[in-house]
Amino acid sequence: MAIGMTQWAYFYEAFREVHPAPAIAALRSAVEEFEASPAPARHPVELGEDLVHLRHLIDRLELQFAERAAAFAKTDGYERGGSSSPIDWLRHNCKMSRHAAEGAVCVGEQRPTLPNSAAAMHKGDIGFAHLTLMSRTARAVRDSPAGASFDELCLLDKAKEHSVGRFRYDCAHARHALDAKGVLAEHVELVDARTLELQSRDDGAVIVNGFLDPVGGATLRTALEPLARFNGKDDQRPHGKRLADALVELAHHTLDSGVLPITGGARTHLQVTATVETLAGLPGAPAGALQHAPPVPAPTVQRLACDAGLSRVLLDSKSVVVNVGRARRLPGAATRRALHARDAGCVWPSCDRASAWTSAHHLVHWAHGGKTDADNLVLLCHRHHWMVHEGGWQVVRTKSGRIVSVPPLPDKATVNDRADSLAPFR
Repeated sequence: MAIGMTQWAYFYEAFREVHPAPAIAALRSAVEEFEASPAPARHPVELGEDLVHLRHLIDRLELQFAERAAAFAKTDGYERGGSSSPIDWLRHNCKMSRHAAEGAVCVGEQRPTLPNSAAAMHKGDIGFAHLTLMSRTARAVRDSPAGASFDELCLLDKAKEHSVGRFRYDCAHARHALDAKGVLAEHVELVDARTLELQSRDDGAVIVNGFLDPVGGATLRTALEPLARFNGKDDQRPHGKRLADALVELAHHTLDSGVLPITGGARTHLQVTATVETLAGLPGAPAGALQHAPPVPAPTVQRLACDAGLSRVLLDSKSVVVNVGRARRLPGAATRRALHARDAGCVWPSCDRASAWTSAHHLVHWAHGGKTDADNLVLLCHRHHWMVHEGGWQVVRTKSGRIVSVPPLPDKATVNDRADSLAPFR
């Protein structure tokens, strides 16, 4: 009578539990004995030696596992176990990642062709991670259309000398020297696989998911890292938050620079629609409307309007447009040149962001009667401009002309409390 797949899997599991190989049973007993033995107090030097020996033993076991994994991959055992591939079977049954499973099979397959490397690993001259990189490189070179010969000894010398991280680059250079077309083909494949998904949540926040090839990723990192450094002594943002802020700042700077393609006959820009009451921050005013986003609060509208091109649109009682004024830029070119010469960058204490990466900020917002002149304007970087408007901070120019930053007061603070907190700087 034929046995179904589920029944076969059941009998296979039972057989594996009851009949382990004698050598593996002995090894398991030795490991259990080692685990049960109390760890003696060891000097740091002795403890380090213990780690070196343990890692070497683990590497040797990894090689034994790899040889058996490669032998298993040549059978139909994975199909009998209900898996689509040997790698899939190893992932689920041996609790491994796909990368680790593929590496194990590759090492097992290439082991007969890399005798010197395997012997070096057995002696402890290199680690199993070195051997995995060596095996992947050897397989790629030998499987290439060029059919180049693989020089194990040359690469082995570098493996003995270099760390795993550096040896990865050694292998990449060796692969390129022997199979440049294959490396290029893989590079093109990775570029073609680029993808970016912007998924909006119900609250308007955006989840970013994507994949970049190595060059694309390096380009993005190179652009973001200078902007993601700690920005002043009060900056306590974790690295991930700084990277996210840097991405937004980079996008803002690109929009402000006017280097993007023209859209609808005008320079690509953020489009915000708001009432005069919203700009003034009056109680009961509606939120602002921002393209590609849900309604935004009044402080955000005020920040975006600090240094922006404005168009006046008049509506009648039925919200029908009756007049559209011409766009104007605040501040003017001469005023901006004066600001750049005077402030030379973000004026926030201890901030070193250059003036090209700043916006003009009204100390007293123009919607509240503040003038758009150099005396009422300072340059702020994207982060500190946000902190002033949405974060509740203030920047104040003292009588001596020094700029100080004032943290937000508690929610229950009154207008008089705010005035008292600013009094020492006036």
